[in-house]
Order: sequence, then C-alpha cells, then structure tokens
Amino acid sequence: MSYSGKTRILLDTTYLLPIVGVDVEGVEKVMVILRRLRDRGVVELYHTELSIFEIVGKLSRTGFDRERVELGLVSIKEGFAEAKPTLKAWLKALELKRKGFRDLIDLLLYTTSLTNNMMFLTRDKELVEFLEKNGENIDNIMLEEEFMQTHQHLTKNHPYESTNHLL
Repeated sequence: MSYSGKTRILLDTTYLLPIVGVDVEGVEKVMVILRRLRDRGVVELYHTELSIFEIVGKLSRTGFDRERVELGLVSIKEGFAEAKPTLKAWLKALELKRKGFRDLIDLLLYTTSLTNNMMFLTRDKELVEFLEKNGENIDNIMLEEEFMQTHQHLTKNHPYESTNHLL
C-alpha cells in the first residue's frame, strides 16, 4: 500500500469537508497529524471525484460561502492526488450495495482504495462492521480511532493549527 516508500491514503469525505468550510466535530487532531505526516514525506494523500460529489451534495443543503468553497475545492484538487475507481471497484461496490449497505459513496471509496492498493482512512464503524459481517477484506481500512492512537505523538506539545485547510 505504498508507492515510492510512502503510504498512500484515500481520505473519507469527512476529512475534506473542513477544507470547504464545513465544520466536522473532532477532525482537528486528525488533520494536524495528516499534515505532519505528509510534510515529512511519509504519506501521500488522495481524494476521489466521488468525495467532491458528496461535498457538493452536502453544501447544496446548507448555507455556504461561495469563495470559501471555491478556494477549498481548488485546494483539494491541487493538494491531493486523485484516485479513480477501477471497473472492479464499481462492480464490487454494486455487489456490496445489494447486500444492504445504505451508502454507495462509502462503498465506492472503500472499493476504490482496495482496488488501487491504498489505505482508506475513515471513522465509519458501521461500514467496517458491515464489511466484516460479509466476510470482506478490511486490511486496507484505518479507523480514525486506531490512526489517532498510532500517531498521537504527533499532536503532543503542539497547539492545533487551523483546521480550515489541510494543506
């Protein structure tokens, strides 16, 4: 799950929302850690167009600052590599959706990370439980809790930086 010695991480949409001005409770520490790991050259961070679609859908139901959203979307596009779902990812997500999971975007993010040999950072325990129950491989999933425990030392003695931008 590495490329050129870096761990490749596909971010769940949760971690991109603050970049466009949507507050997400408890994401600040994760963002600081991701920034530090990226700055140290340890990880390469990815997004998908699926997350952009999900962000726009969420923003369409709320009040938003157009300039902030534009700046945030540009930051995501320029600051993160883009992962694309493979044909295998689309088909696997469809198969899993048929088994009863409600959120197709989450399934597509999971299958995209799986078929592109990436880690998938999420806080969605419901997704993980569904996948485990259905005998799916979850070795590529990093739950936020575990990620925080592993990298907590990167937040010690440092005031939290602005969470408006991961970059």
